[in-house]
Amino acid sequence: MDLKGDLPAEAALAWSRAIRARERAERAFRLAERYESLSGSAADHTFRRLAALHRGTAIRHQVAADLLEAHARRATQWVRGGGPPPLFMTGVAEACGTRSVAVTLVDDGRRQVATASSDEPSSKAQDLEYVLGEGPVQEAVRRRAPVEASGSVLSGRWPGYGPAVAALGIAQVVAVPLEVPGDCIGALTVFDPHPRVASTALFSRVADALTRSVLLGKDAVPGLFGGIDYRAVVHQAAGVVAVQLDCRVDDALELVKARAFADGRPIGEVATDIVNRQLKLG
Repeated sequence: MDLKGDLPAEAALAWSRAIRARERAERAFRLAERYESLSGSAADHTFRRLAALHRGTAIRHQVAADLLEAHARRATQWVRGGGPPPLFMTGVAEACGTRSVAVTLVDDGRRQVATASSDEPSSKAQDLEYVLGEGPVQEAVRRRAPVEASGSVLSGRWPGYGPAVAALGIAQVVAVPLEVPGDCIGALTVFDPHPRVASTALFSRVADALTRSVLLGKDAVPGLFGGIDYRAVVHQAAGVVAVQLDCRVDDALELVKARAFADGRPIGEVATDIVNRQLKLG
Protein backbone atom coordinates (compact mmCIF):
# COMPACT_ATOMS: atom_id res chain seq x y z
CA MET A 1 0.00 0.00 0.00
CA ASP A 2 1.26 3.42 -0.96
CA LEU A 3 0.76 6.05 1.70
CA LYS A 4 2.57 8.75 -0.24
CA GLY A 5 0.87 11.67 -1.88
CA ASP A 6 -1.70 14.22 -0.81
CA LEU A 7 -4.63 12.01 0.20
CA PRO A 8 -7.82 13.37 1.74
CA ALA A 9 -8.41 12.63 5.39
CA GLU A 10 -10.95 9.94 4.53
CA ALA A 11 -8.56 8.00 2.29
CA ALA A 12 -5.69 8.36 4.74
CA LEU A 13 -7.92 7.10 7.56
CA ALA A 14 -9.01 4.13 5.47
CA TRP A 15 -5.41 3.24 4.60
CA SER A 16 -4.41 3.49 8.27
CA ARG A 17 -7.26 1.27 9.43
CA ALA A 18 -6.60 -1.22 6.61
CA ILE A 19 -2.94 -1.52 7.61
CA ARG A 20 -3.87 -2.22 11.21
CA ALA A 21 -6.49 -4.77 10.19
CA ARG A 22 -3.98 -6.51 7.91
CA GLU A 23 -1.42 -6.61 10.72
CA ARG A 24 -3.98 -8.15 13.08
CA ALA A 25 -4.90 -10.72 10.46
CA GLU A 26 -1.25 -11.71 9.98
CA ARG A 27 -0.71 -12.08 13.73
CA ALA A 28 -3.83 -14.22 14.07
CA PHE A 29 -2.80 -16.42 11.13
CA ARG A 30 0.63 -16.95 12.72
CA LEU A 31 -0.99 -17.96 16.01
CA ALA A 32 -3.35 -20.32 14.19
CA GLU A 33 -0.43 -21.97 12.40
CA ARG A 34 1.45 -22.28 15.67
CA TYR A 35 -1.42 -24.03 17.43
CA GLU A 36 -2.04 -26.23 14.39
CA SER A 37 1.57 -27.38 14.56
CA LEU A 38 1.07 -28.29 18.23
CA SER A 39 -2.10 -30.26 17.63
CA GLY A 40 -0.41 -33.43 16.46
CA SER A 41 -1.83 -35.48 19.28
CA ALA A 42 -5.28 -36.81 18.47
CA ALA A 43 -6.13 -36.68 22.16
CA ASP A 44 -5.39 -32.97 22.49
CA HIS A 45 -8.35 -30.90 21.31
CA THR A 46 -7.34 -27.68 23.05
CA PHE A 47 -4.77 -26.65 20.43
CA ARG A 48 -7.23 -27.39 17.63
CA ARG A 49 -9.86 -25.19 19.23
CA LEU A 50 -7.33 -22.39 19.69
CA ALA A 51 -6.16 -22.78 16.10
CA ALA A 52 -9.74 -22.56 14.80
CA LEU A 53 -10.45 -19.53 16.99
CA HIS A 54 -7.41 -17.60 15.75
CA ARG A 55 -7.99 -18.61 12.13
CA GLY A 56 -11.57 -17.30 12.32
CA THR A 57 -10.31 -14.05 13.82
CA ALA A 58 -7.67 -13.78 11.10
CA ILE A 59 -10.23 -14.23 8.33
CA ARG A 60 -12.42 -11.54 9.89
CA HIS A 61 -9.54 -9.04 10.00
CA GLN A 62 -8.49 -10.01 6.48
CA VAL A 63 -11.96 -9.32 5.07
CA ALA A 64 -12.11 -6.01 6.96
CA ALA A 65 -8.69 -5.04 5.57
CA ASP A 66 -9.85 -5.87 2.03
CA LEU A 67 -12.93 -3.68 2.44
CA LEU A 68 -10.95 -0.79 3.90
CA GLU A 69 -8.24 -1.00 1.23
CA ALA A 70 -10.85 -1.04 -1.53
CA HIS A 71 -12.45 2.11 -0.12
CA ALA A 72 -9.06 3.80 0.27
CA ARG A 73 -8.23 3.11 -3.39
CA ARG A 74 -11.54 4.54 -4.58
CA ALA A 75 -11.09 7.61 -2.36
CA THR A 76 -7.60 8.13 -3.78
CA GLN A 77 -8.91 7.82 -7.36
CA TRP A 78 -11.70 10.25 -6.52
CA VAL A 79 -9.18 12.90 -5.42
CA ARG A 80 -7.27 12.50 -8.67
CA GLY A 81 -10.22 12.15 -11.04
CA GLY A 82 -13.15 13.95 -9.41
CA GLY A 83 -16.76 12.81 -9.62
CA PRO A 84 -19.06 11.89 -6.75
CA PRO A 85 -17.35 10.88 -3.49
CA PRO A 86 -17.06 7.10 -3.09
CA LEU A 87 -19.24 5.21 -0.63
CA PHE A 88 -17.74 2.61 1.68
CA MET A 89 -20.73 0.38 0.95
CA THR A 90 -19.74 0.22 -2.73
CA GLY A 91 -16.79 -1.94 -1.74
CA VAL A 92 -19.05 -4.12 0.41
CA ALA A 93 -21.27 -4.65 -2.63
CA GLU A 94 -18.27 -5.60 -4.78
CA ALA A 95 -17.10 -8.08 -2.15
CA CYS A 96 -20.56 -9.68 -2.27
CA GLY A 97 -20.62 -9.89 -6.07
CA THR A 98 -23.30 -7.29 -6.70
CA ARG A 99 -23.98 -3.57 -6.94
CA SER A 100 -26.67 -3.39 -4.30
CA VAL A 101 -26.19 -4.09 -0.59
CA ALA A 102 -27.35 -2.49 2.62
CA VAL A 103 -26.40 -2.71 6.27
CA THR A 104 -29.26 -2.10 8.68
CA LEU A 105 -28.89 -1.60 12.43
CA VAL A 106 -31.82 -2.31 14.73
CA ASP A 107 -32.72 -1.60 18.34
CA ASP A 108 -33.93 -4.03 21.01
CA GLY A 109 -37.39 -4.04 19.44
CA ARG A 110 -35.97 -4.94 16.01
CA ARG A 111 -36.82 -1.47 14.70
CA GLN A 112 -34.50 0.13 12.15
CA VAL A 113 -32.35 2.85 13.69
CA ALA A 114 -29.86 3.33 10.85
CA THR A 115 -29.06 2.01 7.40
CA ALA A 116 -26.18 2.35 4.95
CA SER A 117 -26.65 1.47 1.28
CA SER A 118 -24.42 1.09 -1.76
CA ASP A 119 -26.81 2.54 -4.35
CA GLU A 120 -30.32 3.84 -5.00
CA PRO A 121 -32.08 0.45 -5.41
CA SER A 122 -30.72 -0.87 -2.10
CA SER A 123 -31.61 2.38 -0.35
CA LYS A 124 -35.17 2.25 -1.69
CA ALA A 125 -35.47 -1.41 -0.72
CA GLN A 126 -34.50 -0.61 2.89
CA ASP A 127 -36.98 2.24 2.94
CA LEU A 128 -39.68 -0.17 1.79
CA GLU A 129 -38.90 -2.64 4.57
CA TYR A 130 -38.95 0.15 7.14
CA VAL A 131 -42.23 1.57 5.85
CA LEU A 132 -44.01 -1.76 5.34
CA GLY A 133 -42.75 -3.44 8.50
CA GLU A 134 -41.78 -6.71 6.83
CA GLY A 135 -38.84 -8.08 4.90
CA PRO A 136 -35.53 -9.94 5.04
CA VAL A 137 -33.82 -7.84 7.71
CA GLN A 138 -36.59 -8.36 10.25
CA GLU A 139 -36.67 -12.08 9.55
CA ALA A 140 -32.88 -12.54 9.62
CA VAL A 141 -32.65 -10.65 12.93
CA ARG A 142 -35.58 -12.54 14.46
CA ARG A 143 -34.29 -15.95 13.38
CA ARG A 144 -30.60 -15.03 13.77
CA ALA A 145 -30.03 -17.01 10.59
CA PRO A 146 -29.59 -16.25 6.87
CA VAL A 147 -32.76 -15.55 4.86
CA GLU A 148 -33.05 -15.89 1.08
CA ALA A 149 -35.91 -15.41 -1.36
CA SER A 150 -36.17 -14.89 -5.10
CA GLY A 151 -38.73 -14.69 -7.88
CA SER A 152 -42.31 -15.49 -6.93
CA VAL A 153 -41.18 -16.58 -3.45
CA LEU A 154 -40.55 -12.91 -2.62
CA SER A 155 -44.24 -12.07 -2.90
CA GLY A 156 -45.32 -15.24 -1.16
CA ARG A 157 -43.03 -14.64 1.78
CA TRP A 158 -43.61 -10.89 2.15
CA PRO A 159 -46.93 -9.86 0.52
CA GLY A 160 -46.19 -6.14 0.75
CA TYR A 161 -42.41 -5.98 0.52
CA GLY A 162 -42.03 -8.66 -2.18
CA PRO A 163 -44.01 -6.99 -4.98
CA ALA A 164 -42.61 -3.58 -4.02
CA VAL A 165 -38.96 -4.62 -4.36
CA ALA A 166 -39.78 -6.56 -7.52
CA ALA A 167 -41.08 -3.27 -8.94
CA LEU A 168 -37.59 -1.85 -8.29
CA GLY A 169 -36.17 -4.55 -10.58
CA ILE A 170 -34.84 -6.67 -7.71
CA ALA A 171 -35.26 -10.42 -8.24
CA GLN A 172 -33.36 -11.89 -5.29
CA VAL A 173 -32.59 -10.86 -1.71
CA VAL A 174 -30.30 -12.52 0.82
CA ALA A 175 -30.00 -11.24 4.39
CA VAL A 176 -27.51 -12.44 7.00
CA PRO A 177 -27.56 -11.30 10.65
CA LEU A 178 -24.96 -9.03 12.20
CA GLU A 179 -24.26 -11.00 15.35
CA VAL A 180 -22.33 -10.14 18.48
CA PRO A 181 -22.02 -12.41 21.52
CA GLY A 182 -25.50 -12.90 22.88
CA ASP A 183 -27.20 -10.42 20.57
CA CYS A 184 -28.00 -9.44 16.99
CA ILE A 185 -27.63 -5.78 16.01
CA GLY A 186 -28.97 -5.88 12.46
CA ALA A 187 -28.41 -7.50 9.09
CA LEU A 188 -26.48 -7.27 5.85
CA THR A 189 -28.85 -7.50 2.88
CA VAL A 190 -27.53 -8.45 -0.57
CA PHE A 191 -29.66 -7.78 -3.64
CA ASP A 192 -29.30 -9.73 -6.90
CA PRO A 193 -25.84 -11.23 -6.26
CA HIS A 194 -24.05 -12.79 -9.23
CA PRO A 195 -24.77 -16.55 -9.19
CA ARG A 196 -21.08 -17.41 -9.53
CA VAL A 197 -20.27 -15.46 -6.38
CA ALA A 198 -23.41 -15.76 -4.27
CA SER A 199 -23.18 -17.86 -1.15
CA THR A 200 -24.44 -17.35 2.37
CA ALA A 201 -20.99 -18.40 3.62
CA LEU A 202 -19.38 -15.45 1.79
CA PHE A 203 -22.04 -13.00 2.95
CA SER A 204 -21.70 -14.25 6.52
CA ARG A 205 -17.92 -13.65 6.43
CA VAL A 206 -18.50 -10.11 5.18
CA ALA A 207 -21.20 -9.54 7.82
CA ASP A 208 -18.88 -10.84 10.56
CA ALA A 209 -16.10 -8.49 9.43
CA LEU A 210 -18.50 -5.56 9.29
CA THR A 211 -19.91 -6.30 12.74
CA ARG A 212 -16.78 -7.17 14.69
CA SER A 213 -14.21 -4.95 12.92
CA VAL A 214 -15.76 -2.19 10.81
CA LEU A 215 -18.73 -1.27 13.01
CA LEU A 216 -17.65 -2.18 16.53
CA GLY A 217 -14.02 -3.32 16.60
CA LYS A 218 -10.68 -1.59 16.82
CA ASP A 219 -10.84 -0.81 13.09
CA ALA A 220 -14.32 0.71 13.41
CA VAL A 221 -15.32 3.21 10.75
CA PRO A 222 -17.29 6.08 12.36
CA GLY A 223 -20.47 6.64 10.36
CA LEU A 224 -19.18 4.41 7.54
CA PHE A 225 -17.54 7.57 6.13
CA GLY A 226 -20.75 9.56 6.14
CA GLY A 227 -22.81 6.87 4.41
CA ILE A 228 -25.22 6.04 7.23
CA ASP A 229 -28.82 7.24 7.09
CA TYR A 230 -30.12 7.61 10.64
CA ARG A 231 -33.83 7.24 11.31
CA ALA A 232 -33.81 9.85 14.08
CA VAL A 233 -35.40 12.49 11.84
CA VAL A 234 -38.26 10.08 11.12
CA HIS A 235 -39.04 9.73 14.82
CA GLN A 236 -38.72 13.49 15.20
CA ALA A 237 -41.28 13.91 12.42
CA ALA A 238 -43.58 11.42 14.17
CA GLY A 239 -43.41 13.59 17.27
CA VAL A 240 -44.38 16.66 15.25
CA VAL A 241 -47.33 14.83 13.67
CA ALA A 242 -48.43 13.46 17.05
CA VAL A 243 -48.67 17.02 18.43
CA GLN A 244 -50.44 18.33 15.32
CA LEU A 245 -53.05 15.55 15.25
CA ASP A 246 -53.21 14.90 19.01
CA CYS A 247 -52.52 11.20 18.52
CA ARG A 248 -50.08 8.58 19.83
CA VAL A 249 -46.50 8.76 18.51
CA ASP A 250 -46.72 5.18 17.24
CA ASP A 251 -49.82 6.09 15.23
CA ALA A 252 -48.11 9.23 13.94
CA LEU A 253 -45.10 7.18 12.83
CA GLU A 254 -47.38 4.90 10.80
CA LEU A 255 -48.89 8.00 9.15
CA VAL A 256 -45.42 9.24 8.18
CA LYS A 257 -44.57 5.82 6.72
CA ALA A 258 -47.87 5.67 4.83
CA ARG A 259 -47.32 9.13 3.33
CA ALA A 260 -43.81 8.19 2.16
CA PHE A 261 -45.12 4.97 0.57
CA ALA A 262 -48.06 6.73 -1.09
CA ASP A 263 -45.83 9.48 -2.49
CA GLY A 264 -43.09 7.06 -3.57
CA ARG A 265 -40.50 9.18 -1.79
CA PRO A 266 -37.69 8.26 0.61
CA ILE A 267 -39.07 8.39 4.13
CA GLY A 268 -36.13 10.55 5.22
CA GLU A 269 -37.17 13.25 2.74
CA VAL A 270 -40.79 13.17 3.86
CA ALA A 271 -39.73 13.33 7.52
CA THR A 272 -37.41 16.26 6.86
CA ASP A 273 -40.23 18.17 5.14
CA ILE A 274 -42.48 17.55 8.14
CA VAL A 275 -39.85 18.68 10.65
CA ASN A 276 -39.14 21.79 8.54
CA ARG A 277 -42.89 22.55 8.44
CA GLN A 278 -42.94 22.15 4.64
CA LEU A 279 -45.41 19.27 4.83
CA LYS A 280 -48.36 18.76 7.16
CA LEU A 281 -50.29 15.52 7.50
CA GLY A 282 -54.00 15.39 8.18
